[in-house]
Amino acid sequence: MAVLDAPALTDPELLADPWNAFGRLREQAPVLRSRFGLGGDEAPLWLVTRYADVRAVLSDPRFVNDPANAPEGRDTRKELMAAIGITPELADYMTRSVLDADGADHTRLRKLVSRAFTVRRVADLRPRVEEIAAGLLAELAVAEQPVDLVEAYAYPLPITVICELVGIPEADRPNWHVWGREMVSTDPARVPAALQATVDHIRDLIGRRRAEPADDLLSAMIRAQEEDGDRLSEFELVTMVLALVFAGHETTAHLIANSVAALLSRPDQLARLQAEPELWPTAVNELMRIWGPVSQVRVRYATEAVEIGGVEIPAGAAVQPILLSANGDPREFDDPEAFDVGRRTERGEGHVGFGHGAHYCLGAALARQEGEVALRALFTRFPSLELAVPPEELVWQPVPGSRRLAALPVRL
Repeated sequence: MAVLDAPALTDPELLADPWNAFGRLREQAPVLRSRFGLGGDEAPLWLVTRYADVRAVLSDPRFVNDPANAPEGRDTRKELMAAIGITPELADYMTRSVLDADGADHTRLRKLVSRAFTVRRVADLRPRVEEIAAGLLAELAVAEQPVDLVEAYAYPLPITVICELVGIPEADRPNWHVWGREMVSTDPARVPAALQATVDHIRDLIGRRRAEPADDLLSAMIRAQEEDGDRLSEFELVTMVLALVFAGHETTAHLIANSVAALLSRPDQLARLQAEPELWPTAVNELMRIWGPVSQVRVRYATEAVEIGGVEIPAGAAVQPILLSANGDPREFDDPEAFDVGRRTERGEGHVGFGHGAHYCLGAALARQEGEVALRALFTRFPSLELAVPPEELVWQPVPGSRRLAALPVRL
């Protein structure tokens, strides 16, 4: 089967409108050959675009996250890091976390924190999430308008929740917002310094928590390390905090912001939610399907030659499952382009916005809850909320793999 070429992941069209651009690629072919867009001698990147194939790749143990576990696997992650000025030593903190581990190593790391994210534990957090949302909305009520909802609401809520859970002191939390923004900029003048500052901060915090333990996840991980040093190394402790805090607030913040923009642009769906508030959990699921903040998961590497969609992927090849195109696949969803807050699915979530398989998002239950609480509270407190600019004038950040608004100006 002839393989079609796709644009690089840095292509302006893919960055400007990933839902439609990746959707067009999906209808051209189930698998296409692309590249990362670094320039120079790049290894090919195989895009997997259709729902069934994306789920298959994400659940197939022949596809691994760590290229060292694939024969002749070329570590494109380190190449990407080097292209923006990150040293190999510093890059390890971004490429050797629980998100990158495979097999028994991944299971070991995930078990250390999974109890903090069970459905029951997340349900117990709901009153605190509601309290945080109410406090932020009270501040919005007296703020000068228009208000940037990204900075004033969508970011503060999830970063407060995850930092309280992990154990990041309140005084340090604004720094995480700054570091996160710097690190997604892909600017060589900003990214390495932000990553180094984050790592140094975590090391310092681990020292403080060793001296003065608290009732938080970081203290619990330190206890586990001291009781059984084989379970968690010092390096793994740093990478775990880094992964949990960034993954626990960046994506949820943009899910909230994207969802507000989507609902304000579709008043019929918002009106239905205001008339039928019991639909909010279903609505969050639909918003995640179409307006989710992550368009693709981490690259997978083939441990052997594997056929996908009639195309043979060679051993060691880098494979990129595209979540957005899978979530709009008409082979899986009836009228997938329609945004329906009452959409029901026969199989769980239906979509793959939180991934699938062994690396399914650890914090999915928390993200869904935060999204529901944040949106319900916002539109209940401010039922006349409106965009301060036309929808087409909203600015989306050109970050490969992400869908994030630079700002969300609204009037209350």
